[in-house]
Amino acid sequence: MADTPIAPAGHVRLGSNSGQSMTRREGVAKVTGKANYAADNKPEGLLHAVYLESGIARGKVVSLNTEAALAHPGVVHVMTPENAPSLAVSPDEKPMPFSARMEVLQNNRVRYAGQPIALVLAETLEAATEGTRLLAPEYEEEPARIGFENGETYDPEYVTTGNPPARQVGDLEAERQRAAHTVEVTVDTPLQYHNAMEPHVIIAQWDGDKLTIDMPNQAIGLARAGIATYLGIDPENVTLRSPYLGGGFGSKAVVFGPQYLAMLAAREVGRPVKLVLRRDQMFGPVQHRSATRQTVRIDLDEEGRILALDHHSLSSTSSFDDWLESAANASLSIYASPAIKVSHTGLRVDTGTPGAVRAPGLASGTAALEVAIDAAAYRMKQDPLDFRLLNYAETDPGTGKPFSAKALRECYAEGAARFGWKDRPLEPGQMRDADGYLTGWGVGTALFHAPFFPAKASAVIRSDGSVAAQTSGADMGQGAWTALAQMAADGLGMPADEIEFEIGHSGLPDGSVAGGSAHTASAGGALFAAGSDAVRQVAEIAMNDPESPLYGAGNEGVRASGGRLHRIDDPARGETYAEILTRAGVAEVQGQGRGRREKSAAEQYAMYSHGAVFAEVKIDPDLYQVRVSRLVGAFAAGRIINPRLAKSQLNGGMIWGLSFALHEEGIHDLRSGRPINNDLAGYHVPVLADVPSVESILVEEHDPHANALGIKGVGEIGITGTVGAIANAVWHATGVRPQRYPIHIKDLLEGELARQRG
Repeated sequence: MADTPIAPAGHVRLGSNSGQSMTRREGVAKVTGKANYAADNKPEGLLHAVYLESGIARGKVVSLNTEAALAHPGVVHVMTPENAPSLAVSPDEKPMPFSARMEVLQNNRVRYAGQPIALVLAETLEAATEGTRLLAPEYEEEPARIGFENGETYDPEYVTTGNPPARQVGDLEAERQRAAHTVEVTVDTPLQYHNAMEPHVIIAQWDGDKLTIDMPNQAIGLARAGIATYLGIDPENVTLRSPYLGGGFGSKAVVFGPQYLAMLAAREVGRPVKLVLRRDQMFGPVQHRSATRQTVRIDLDEEGRILALDHHSLSSTSSFDDWLESAANASLSIYASPAIKVSHTGLRVDTGTPGAVRAPGLASGTAALEVAIDAAAYRMKQDPLDFRLLNYAETDPGTGKPFSAKALRECYAEGAARFGWKDRPLEPGQMRDADGYLTGWGVGTALFHAPFFPAKASAVIRSDGSVAAQTSGADMGQGAWTALAQMAADGLGMPADEIEFEIGHSGLPDGSVAGGSAHTASAGGALFAAGSDAVRQVAEIAMNDPESPLYGAGNEGVRASGGRLHRIDDPARGETYAEILTRAGVAEVQGQGRGRREKSAAEQYAMYSHGAVFAEVKIDPDLYQVRVSRLVGAFAAGRIINPRLAKSQLNGGMIWGLSFALHEEGIHDLRSGRPINNDLAGYHVPVLADVPSVESILVEEHDPHANALGIKGVGEIGITGTVGAIANAVWHATGVRPQRYPIHIKDLLEGELARQRG
């Protein structure tokens, strides 16, 4: 049970709930079907909405047969650009953080295939679906611009969320003059689409000017403010409920055009409206990962030390908005070099606007960087792990700041030992298994930021001894229902299974964004602080009560444990929260908390989680089919609240890295611009048979600067080392260096033929 200090200072001492591998609090509800997801709600009078998506990528809609749609039995209303109500703020403006320009039927212009061009409301889903078919759109079509060769390049003002598009440290040309060796690789990464098990959903219902929404969302407070802004209503009039999400990966941190159409339609017809995107509609207006073409040049001295590192990324975005994958920035903070240059060019194509997909920027960037690092190691005839250690960065190369904590050496060592790396031959093509399959081993360095978002929480202790904690934070599968409750329980000095815990509602204190691998640190820090504040108030009552055994003890002399306060110098002298509040005639005390990161620490230190991933692949020597047979990852991410959940996240990240390396690829027809594999039959993701062995190792790390609790994130870092590790293992098995993802059999066969020709 938790043992919590009353007056925490410096690096906070958490209680005994944290660090425990507790099972998911909501697990039984999910497996028994009691967990209420957004689409499960069925308010009285519900209408079903289906939007019609554009069949062209560029041009205009010149006609829609609304009469035919309205004549179909069950169809109630059809919204088109001719009759759609306007938002209070133009959908082409971006008034909120993470906003994107969107389509809310503001005109008949088509900017990409899959864009909403009409919305049909009906009494049944089937009627609404048939209504969209009957609209029979006609278009004035223009040539689609799709792919690296057909898009229009431009110089961006920023990449991702406000980062500069180019940075340079040191004198690149001067260092190149000293170089003995140069290695340059070009690597392409494809469009990748969010494909959470649960697609985007909204149920919107109005009561006068008050709006209630059931919608999976990763950033409830931010979404509420954005909805109020776009609809021109008071944020207090918006209630957003999102207790459970079936996956988010960044896509559900934003509210998109189709959801606003449902809100507008519900207000227009005066009935609740439900919109659930089909799987194919996940490939249009709800963001994706940019495609990139990255060139990495590494200049080396005679011993293999990096003298200059130049990383350029050409990143795709839409024709009408700006989101560029900050892929080249991966080279700023991993390997030591006196000169580093990173730069980005934008490529406008006729797709929906990209956005944050799990490990934005760094997933794509390390996928290219780690291939280049491996190529440099081989040029120097050095073991890839030894080469990485030779170029180990003791301080952040991009800023010169010390790291707030960095246990990457330990990650390399523990991962290599568990994997058996010492037995790896230097030359490629030297290993075969008992069945004759080519075998290769590769390594990749993992890195992800350790951000911190402002978050709030509340906690209450009641005179009957019960306790509760609340924040609007979101659980999209990462385990927030459990890990956050563990931290709240530690603040309250209670066992985690004895506290009431609530998340996922806009009426609760703003728990900020469940994203960026910051949620546990941010919302969890706020919950711990709120619980501690409530306990402090109970302690003050006791310490000022002459009838209490804690009278006069002072904050430093009291601890909370198991719903009881006791003196540190004599644990037998104490009493329960209920006894203290009952004697004082106080029904309850309410604590408030905020997460905390010292501003000075953020200015003085570079803050990251680190890791190393080791991959083994098996390749059919005749067909060149690639299978990953083993993944071992070792990660250092500060204080770990729940090892079971942390390993689950790290394993999931490595599996996503496998998916990136071998499976995922959004393909558009170059002539029409339409996606041609917009379902889970054509857009491949791994199944259990693709992932025979994945193991994550938690490397101990103490970070006194990242935040008050020393917590960093684990949700995204697992991807960043894995993609390159698999590509490097493929090279080690075949001698063919992958130049694009996913790694295709065709490319390996062509590479082998080229290698044989010399």
